[in-house]
Amino acid sequence: MESRPLPAEAALRGWALWRALLRLTGRLLALALQPASYRGAAWPRVAQHLVQAALPALWWYAVLSALFGQVLIRIVVVTALGYGLTQYAVETVVRVLVLELLPLAAALFVLLRVMLARGAELRRLRLEGRLAPPDDPEPWRRHVLPRALGGAFATVLLTLTSCVIASVLTYLNLYGFSPWALPMYTRAVGQIFDPSVTLIFTLKTLGFALAVGVVPLAAMFDARAQGDVRALVRTAAVLLAVELLALLGNYY
Repeated sequence: MESRPLPAEAALRGWALWRALLRLTGRLLALALQPASYRGAAWPRVAQHLVQAALPALWWYAVLSALFGQVLIRIVVVTALGYGLTQYAVETVVRVLVLELLPLAAALFVLLRVMLARGAELRRLRLEGRLAPPDDPEPWRRHVLPRALGGAFATVLLTLTSCVIASVLTYLNLYGFSPWALPMYTRAVGQIFDPSVTLIFTLKTLGFALAVGVVPLAAMFDARAQGDVRALVRTAAVLLAVELLALLGNYY
């Protein structure tokens, strides 16, 4: 039976994992900016991981996000019509669904479906010695970087897809299939996405992509039992921090 570590020992072990995560993030960013990571046989490996991370789940995630968005949009639209506040329905749906809920849902979906398994794969490769020596970048280009890029790409792609679907559903619920309200609708959405909101939304989406693409892979440094659960908790904590920073930027 495994003995429980002392609080000081647990704190030191946790700090060591976060420090390893910071080193991993810096190393992957450095490799991602190097042209050698995409030359020759490296690019087919990267492309394969991009497709495997995003494409299999794209269509049915789009269906699920459309169903979830339709339910929420319908609730907001019917409520706004009942109180005579139709002019606020677009802003409510865009700010709540598009700006906040859908990016977070896409990040959590990629985390649970793709990246936890990839972190476990890298832990196995590290225990087998296939990522050693640590100063050799080639095993990291071969095994770690493509997985991180795949998770980040899938997060961005699913976020953009679900946001576009939600925007179309919002228009259809408010105005039907008639095109006469399209200029008014695009103007209302454009007023919400002013330069500051657009910048914060872009940074938040990229922050989610970086968190989902990198943080779960730190499970390779955690040889303890329930390493996947700890990777999930660490990634959720980073996602929550990014979301709180975005909320502060948008509303304070």
